Amino acid sequence: MEWIIIPALIFLVPVIRSVTDHLEEKARIKAGAVKDALELEKLKQENFIMETEKMRIELETMRLQSPPSNIDFTLTKKEF
Repeated sequence: MEWIIIPALIFLVPVIRSVTDHLEEKARIKAGAVKDALELEKLKQENFIMETEKMRIELETMRLQSPPSNIDFTLTKKEF
C-alpha cells in the first residue's frame, strides 16, 4: 500500500503547483481589470466635470447675449 501513496504524492505536487499558478494568474488578471475599471471611472468623472463646466459657460454666454426679458418664470402659489 505504501508503494502507491509515495508515487501518488510525487505526482500530486506538480498538479498542485499548476493549480496554484493558475489561480495566481487569474487573480493578477482580475486586479488589472479592476485597475483599468477604476481608471475608466476617473476619466468619466473628469469628462462629466468638463462637460458640465462647458455647458455652464455656454449658458452664461447665451444669457449675456440675449436681450433682457421682463418675463417672470417663477411659480406663484396659485400656479403651483
